[in-house]
Amino acid sequence: MRIDIITVVPDILTSPFEVSILKRAIEKGLVEIHLHNLRDYVTDNYKQIDDYQFGGGAGMVMMIEPIDKCISALKSERNYDEIIYMTPDGERFNQRMANSLSLKENIIILCGHYKGVDQRVRDHFITREISIGDYVLSGGELAAAVVCDSIIRLIPGVLGNETSALTDSFQDDLLAPPVYTRPAEYKGWKVPEILTSGNFPKIETWREEQSYLRTKKLRPDLLGEY
Repeated sequence: MRIDIITVVPDILTSPFEVSILKRAIEKGLVEIHLHNLRDYVTDNYKQIDDYQFGGGAGMVMMIEPIDKCISALKSERNYDEIIYMTPDGERFNQRMANSLSLKENIIILCGHYKGVDQRVRDHFITREISIGDYVLSGGELAAAVVCDSIIRLIPGVLGNETSALTDSFQDDLLAPPVYTRPAEYKGWKVPEILTSGNFPKIETWREEQSYLRTKKLRPDLLGEY
């Protein structure tokens, strides 16, 4: 997989890909991450990529021309499965969407900034708009990092145990069950006996029941899909 991220502030996005699982995925050649500074696609001395909005109003708007130049340059080199715009008013990101995107080959992610982008960018270039929640960030970079992390970890070979991702919360529209590790008793707090019984069919049944009960208590909204 190749992910091209278009941003006004690429420095925000360097560290997430230099540590832990994402770093190993890149080193293994399982994913390529390319950061593109939008200011490299303007010719004026001020490297201006935003301007006042027509009709007045507070907040600057990212201009269409540098975005067009950047996307067009990338598309001239390869085909892209999705051109994603990170925006608070986009489709709410979820695990099902992460699963789908992890199967793509080439993705562009455009990070919004300021008041957003010229609407013509959304109308003519963007294939999908994604939000990570109903709140506003200073820019789309952190949201893009979240999306990248969630889809890269699903690529075969990225995690040491590939079945781990299949048992994560939301994979079956349920939350993950409680998990425990050694010691079996700590300060009088004991691990449920079923987990140390060695009876794996019963353990799986217990985990399924706990997932349902936990979801019912904490996220009953998910049970409609389940």
